[in-house]
Amino acid sequence: MQVAVELTSQILGLPNANSERDERTIMLIKAGTLTGYKLDSLDGEIGKVREFYFDDRHWTIRYLVADTGNWLTGRQGLISPYALAAVSAEEYHVEVNLTKKQIEDGPSLNSDKPVSHQFEEAYYGHHGWPNYWGGPYRWSAYPYIAREPEKWRGSNPSGKAWDPHLRSTYGVSGHHIQGLDGEIGHVEDFIIEDETWAIRYLVVDTHNWWPGKKVLISPAWIENVSWSERKVFVNLSRGAIKQSPEYTEETLLTREYEAGVHSHYQRPTYWMDELAAKQLSR
Repeated sequence: MQVAVELTSQILGLPNANSERDERTIMLIKAGTLTGYKLDSLDGEIGKVREFYFDDRHWTIRYLVADTGNWLTGRQGLISPYALAAVSAEEYHVEVNLTKKQIEDGPSLNSDKPVSHQFEEAYYGHHGWPNYWGGPYRWSAYPYIAREPEKWRGSNPSGKAWDPHLRSTYGVSGHHIQGLDGEIGHVEDFIIEDETWAIRYLVVDTHNWWPGKKVLISPAWIENVSWSERKVFVNLSRGAIKQSPEYTEETLLTREYEAGVHSHYQRPTYWMDELAAKQLSR
């Protein structure tokens, strides 16, 4: 029986019962929790976190949207994760590795305009960062943000680029979740990882079916999204979701808890997949 448990753990990428716990050095935090955090640039506070824009291919944060008050009047304060140095949950702030002047001198985007591909090319070019849409991984040539400038020269591979479509966390909140056998809830929030800035989970509120219960669903389990109907289709049954580990405000997002969620659905873990991708991209 123990052999079967260990074999299942290997297939799913889960820690087995005899292995030491994989201590994480990264943070998983709700987008809603980050809203209102102070943004500290290299030379002073520049505003607060308002929301995020993510792409609907890799489900990764592409811009933090800053509420800059009267400082950048009439334009969106967009900050790429390349400039996000650290998140402090204890001090409720995000460190931004840019000066106020660098932000102010960047390409301007009116607050009532969508983020165009032309703007993104100008934005990344202005800051000297490699684009994220030119390669096969979440961050072009890498599954993680390459912060070493020496890696940037080769980080836009010659492979086929993809056309990003950006969505806002605020706008997608409330979208209905459609399972294999019917509707099961709605998107309440997003769990973001502060290393790759990937959206690791959607927080789904199922209270219309099971009072008070919230669960986590990985974007990897999404079949498709009807943005016009505000519906997210997942390849999970309502019964499986009903029996999944509950998520509450007090839940600690440990690797052990995550492994339990993935094991329940018998799905491979993202950290094993990305470990292999990291090794291939080096």
